[in-house]
Amino acid sequence: MKVHLIRKKTIERFAQQNAGSRKAFNLWLLLLKRADWIVPEDIITTYPSADSLGNGTNRVVFNIAGNQYRMICKYHWGITMIHLSVKWIGTHASYDMLCSKNEQYTVSLY
Repeated sequence: MKVHLIRKKTIERFAQQNAGSRKAFNLWLLLLKRADWIVPEDIITTYPSADSLGNGTNRVVFNIAGNQYRMICKYHWGITMIHLSVKWIGTHASYDMLCSKNEQYTVSLY
């Protein structure tokens, strides 16, 4: 199934503000545009460096630009498409701080 990205503008804004991430986020968006997922494990097939957060959250963390940036998204399998919603974007160091507070499962800035 095709993927409907919610909050694409958030990614574009972040990439514009963080010039070093632009190329990597553009590649991420290109891969997503071509994605055809049947099961959640297909996310990892498209993005091998991504990790499922599990814990019943339907969240995945994407490693962007060689792990310099992280993006947390929440997914929902619909009848005709998958909805992928951006919940958080930041540096790897910021992600580590988020995890130290165990907030990666609930953060929702966008």
